[in-house]
Amino acid sequence: MADILLVHGSCHGAWCWRDLIPALTTRGHRPRTLDLPGHGDGLPPQSATLEASCRAVAGALTPETVVLGHSWAGFPITGAVAHALPRGLIYLCAYVPTSGMSLIEMRKAGPRQTIGDAAVKSADGHSYTIRPEAAPDLFYHDCAPEAVALALDHLCPQPVLPQATPLAVPPAWTALPKAYIRCAQDRTIPPEYQASMVADWPRANVHVMETSHSPFLAAPEDLADLVDHIIARM
Repeated sequence: MADILLVHGSCHGAWCWRDLIPALTTRGHRPRTLDLPGHGDGLPPQSATLEASCRAVAGALTPETVVLGHSWAGFPITGAVAHALPRGLIYLCAYVPTSGMSLIEMRKAGPRQTIGDAAVKSADGHSYTIRPEAAPDLFYHDCAPEAVALALDHLCPQPVLPQATPLAVPPAWTALPKAYIRCAQDRTIPPEYQASMVADWPRANVHVMETSHSPFLAAPEDLADLVDHIIARM
């Protein structure tokens, strides 16, 4: 049994883990969630910083916690290591930060740009949203209609500042147990880019799911099985 902290990605919130939480619970784990700063808490987007997100994650973990981060959450779960050491990290089709780069810089360095016109910046430039008509194909193309409807009802603006801020990868990160789950049908972070970010990781620590960018909605039972398997080896 493990304490698992689930950290959401861009424009999402703790709500996105609705189906994964019971699946992990039935496997004997204790899943917990949080909303990162600027996601549904009323904090102005310009006040939501990368450091605040890193500290939010760090403040929610213990030395026994396995932290699972989805998509952009690869940045705050990595940065959190500077403040608190977890049992291990699981990157779910997530960015693995290159030290000294921001998420926006990493996104631009990718082999193809998949978000494109789907993202719409706010008038003040402090946040962006995903066009509702583009989100299903971008994030949820293999999800049930009910799950897609849930997501479209809950997607929120994403603060830009945390994703424009470079992260220095903490030295302690290197020695931590880590695993990566690559999503082979991902239309948000290209699967080949996911593979390149962990090209130097042990092969046993890299896993593949045949899903979209949202396996927690598309295949929660399969994802729970894989997370259970990963944790058993940590």
